[in-house]
Amino acid sequence: MLSPQVKVWLTAALALLSGYMLSQARQYAVRPPLVLGQDAVSDQASTQARVSLENVGGPVIHILPPVQRGRVLLVFYGGGLVRPQAYEWLGRALSAKNIETLIPAFPADLAVTQQGRAAALIAKYAQGRPVVLAGHSLGGAMAAQYAGKNPAQISGLILMAAYPPKNTDLTAAKFPVLSLLAEHDGVASPADVRGGLARLPSNTELKVISGSVHSFFGRYGPQKGDGIPSVSRQQAEDQILKDVEAFVAQVQ
Repeated sequence: MLSPQVKVWLTAALALLSGYMLSQARQYAVRPPLVLGQDAVSDQASTQARVSLENVGGPVIHILPPVQRGRVLLVFYGGGLVRPQAYEWLGRALSAKNIETLIPAFPADLAVTQQGRAAALIAKYAQGRPVVLAGHSLGGAMAAQYAGKNPAQISGLILMAAYPPKNTDLTAAKFPVLSLLAEHDGVASPADVRGGLARLPSNTELKVISGSVHSFFGRYGPQKGDGIPSVSRQQAEDQILKDVEAFVAQVQ
């Protein structure tokens, strides 16, 4: 028979545990609102992009160049638990280079829940143009998995602080691949990113973003477990943009 004092302690402990579990579940079930334009403008040119929120099997941020549709369509899978607007800065910047970008929102902001999301987006928006599939962190792993299953749909693959899952072998892929490694990444370790090259085509380009960390690929703030940057976010973004632009320019 438990004493009244022990019962009180057990009740309090269970209440605390229940509250903690509810708070953890809430962060997955209830995501922050999807708001465009906040912390996404980099310079005057990026203000000219045409940005809208559309619905194709779920919300998707659609970023068009100022005047016409882009020569290349970029479909971007965001990192785990990261809101898609964190990558709007990249789509806006690329619009000045005649690149059209789609950034889908996933349930609970986890690309693993809808790894095949690109299919409907490509079907609706590609219209015969080259498609580059890109992704950050978990989104990059899911993008690689999709590309492995649907190589005919893809003209290029960009992995940001990401690598293919161990069950995904892209070594025979015909499309070019760009792998971006953040020098001080504490989430996707540089060793794991380099190790993932064994599952990518031999001509994959590996670019190191000097001084950068995992969270500098998106504008969502610091990330638990990440490294300490030795460059500013602006410097890292400039290098990311330069490498992505150069890669997409060669995609046919």
